[in-house]
Amino acid sequence: MIENQKIRPAKVIGPLGEPLTLDTLPPPDTTRWVVRRKAEVVAAVNGGLLSVDEVCERYGLTVEEFAGWQRAIDRSGMPGLRVTRIQHYRSLYERQQKF
Repeated sequence: MIENQKIRPAKVIGPLGEPLTLDTLPPPDTTRWVVRRKAEVVAAVNGGLLSVDEVCERYGLTVEEFAGWQRAIDRSGMPGLRVTRIQHYRSLYERQQKF
């Protein structure tokens, strides 16, 4: 029975170096997703604070949308999450793959 229980950290380090807990994550009714909030949610999943399924349920996201946030951070860091720069980073990444 104990092996089925997942051990979770009480806090993880956020994208700006600050500690994140379940209480300091963006509220579940968040509708305005700025770069910092997206990065905090990705950091919470990467640190084991929440699972992808829990994040999608909590914030009403699709798995594809969350995966896009993760990919953007992996490729370009926090600036890759900016909605106004998606096309720039996408074309930059495509050019890098050609070489």
